[in-house]
Amino acid sequence: YVMEACAENLIPILILDRPNPNGHYIDGPTLEIEHTSFVGMHPVPLVYGMTIGEYAKMVNGEKWLKNGVQCDLTVIPLQNYNHNTAYHLPVRPSPNLPNDQSINLYPSLGFFEGTVINAGRGTEFQFQRYGAPFFPKTDFSYTPEPNFGSKTPKFNSELCYGVDLSKINKQNKVAIQWVVDAYQKTPKDTNFFLDGFTIHAGTKKLQEQIETGMSAEKIHA
Repeated sequence: YVMEACAENLIPILILDRPNPNGHYIDGPTLEIEHTSFVGMHPVPLVYGMTIGEYAKMVNGEKWLKNGVQCDLTVIPLQNYNHNTAYHLPVRPSPNLPNDQSINLYPSLGFFEGTVINAGRGTEFQFQRYGAPFFPKTDFSYTPEPNFGSKTPKFNSELCYGVDLSKINKQNKVAIQWVVDAYQKTPKDTNFFLDGFTIHAGTKKLQEQIETGMSAEKIHA
């Protein structure tokens, strides 16, 4: 939007590039134009592996701005950085992305935003766990409560059984197996998918694949 405003008003734009903590891989479903929203604006994969400066160059070069306008763009490049350089964000980018682990897992667990499942909101381990009261009882459980990141978390004050991902290794792909696992654990008389799932996935195909019982491996392939 800043690029469009600058293009429309003939104002040069200067971008000071910055590292992308998930810039070490490219993966996930590609957004279909009919599902464009503020969540996803361009036909790129869920994890697009670019810095903000690189993304700006692509948006400008592909003429994705409104009415195909292009802005007078200058990107100040990063020094001593490549896409395999690990980067720790000194400030959380969102109230519910408190640390490197949640930032790394967000592309995979973000799918749960469009489902009935709690993905750690209402705990201090946002996007590092997922669960629900109706999951089979396991050794791992937690109870979401209102906090800094979420005033009304899913299953507020209810005991949730689920999966703890806070200690797993750094991911270099979008992990479909967790949303498939949650779908399989959800009773058939419970609506697993919410209206926002397609917006988060950028495509209707993922929901259709999960509902037809396709394995995570086949979906990812």
